[in-house]
Amino acid sequence: MLEGGSIDVNGSGVLLTTEECLLSEVQQRNPWPNSQRDAEAGREELRRALEHVFYEYLGIDQVIWLGRGIAGDDTHGHVDDIARFVSEDTIVASAEPNPADENHSPLKENLDRLRSARNGQGRPFRIVELPMPAPVVFDGQRLPASYANFYLANELVLVPTFNDANDRVALNTLAALFPRRKIVGIHCGDLIWGLGALHCMTQQQPA
Repeated sequence: MLEGGSIDVNGSGVLLTTEECLLSEVQQRNPWPNSQRDAEAGREELRRALEHVFYEYLGIDQVIWLGRGIAGDDTHGHVDDIARFVSEDTIVASAEPNPADENHSPLKENLDRLRSARNGQGRPFRIVELPMPAPVVFDGQRLPASYANFYLANELVLVPTFNDANDRVALNTLAALFPRRKIVGIHCGDLIWGLGALHCMTQQQPA
């Protein structure tokens, strides 16, 4: 039902995911509850069903639904490329200020949703913007390069880098958010050709 990169949690009952990944008919992970009903009703029924599953199996009290993922993502909206919890009440989220870039609108909408979200006590989350690297293109295909695809280890944060001017901005941003961990940049220019970076490569592999 879920891939590892499709959700992110804060350890205190809140989960991040995207509508594109879990509710869209594109690359659909879960069947519609009732194919005879109209698509919008089915979508909302599926949303409620998933939230119930998250509650029952993961102890999730609140789901923050973002919209779409980034360009080039063959998973159609994995949240580990766009927004991640870095503490119980702090979320780092990808942002693209260039209105001509295809990631600008979906990432802006996601940021708006995050800023509107409230925790169980009615307080807003702290939202920290993480820049995007310049588009990484191989053989005419845009690749899903994102600094949000970092990996947390016990005392480390492994961060993808792309020989981009924003590499240092991303590393410094994450260093401020993880003052007790060593921030290690790892060049992912070759790795991203496989349509994923560091967090993606830590996920499950079939036998």
